[in-house]
Amino acid sequence: MFCLCGKLFSDIFYLLKVNRDTFAPLVVSTLFILLTSLLAHCARRLVQKAVREPFIRLLFEEAIAAAELCGCCFELIIVADNFGVATYAIFLFALTIWWSLNWGEATACPYTHIEDVIEGKGDIRKALLKTWAELAGGLLVFKYIQMYWALEISDTHKNKAFEDCTADLQVPVLYGAIVEGVATCLCRLASRSLSDLNPRFATAIDSFIGTSLVVAAFDYSGGYFNPVLATSLKAGCEGHTLAEHAMVYWLGACAGSIISVYVYKLPAIQKYVSSTAEFNGDSIWADKED
Repeated sequence: MFCLCGKLFSDIFYLLKVNRDTFAPLVVSTLFILLTSLLAHCARRLVQKAVREPFIRLLFEEAIAAAELCGCCFELIIVADNFGVATYAIFLFALTIWWSLNWGEATACPYTHIEDVIEGKGDIRKALLKTWAELAGGLLVFKYIQMYWALEISDTHKNKAFEDCTADLQVPVLYGAIVEGVATCLCRLASRSLSDLNPRFATAIDSFIGTSLVVAAFDYSGGYFNPVLATSLKAGCEGHTLAEHAMVYWLGACAGSIISVYVYKLPAIQKYVSSTAEFNGDSIWADKED
């Protein structure tokens, strides 16, 4: 009996130790992502109070949003490498919802400004300035990440602060550009449709679609769908040249975004969206009473 109880306690202690060793790094990553989001939230509130000129305030907000996006996604690389793509997808889904609810007019994504120029909602000068602010935020945040990784609080951060990075592109450059372009186009079409249809849980639906496309492209191009994010995380990494990086993550994604503007304006798409908006048979629509 004593031997049996001793073995039982030994097995329980072993399981607790294994679970602690397994999940403690995930807790560390989660807390760091929360800290990064909190710091960005505080910085955003400070800018909103201190900067009165709307466009200058928006430039600061774009830089903060890009820093938050890239800072969190640096840590999501750690999550994906150690806990799998499914865990990464859960984190990304939740973060995308948070960003949608807190960024306001900021997008942290250059091709949204190109879309505005095409549709006459903005000018090229402002689009370039916003892109510059986003790049500044996305590139500068790495020093913050590097400082944190250098502490090696978790085993998953050991030697990460100064190790050479490798590209996520696992297919030929042209295929990678097509993957980024098609997925970006689908993301933008979904976002536009949801914006016009305004169903209940539109933010969650948009996040789910975007996350699903990221996971689908993960083993091909990495699934970035955002030039600033890709540049912050992977520009200069071993596996492709800067020109190849630009072709996949800038040209591919921006081309997909531009195509989405014209595809969405096609009569067949507009007719479908209009007819769906008028249809009142599904309780997900925001103005339908259950």
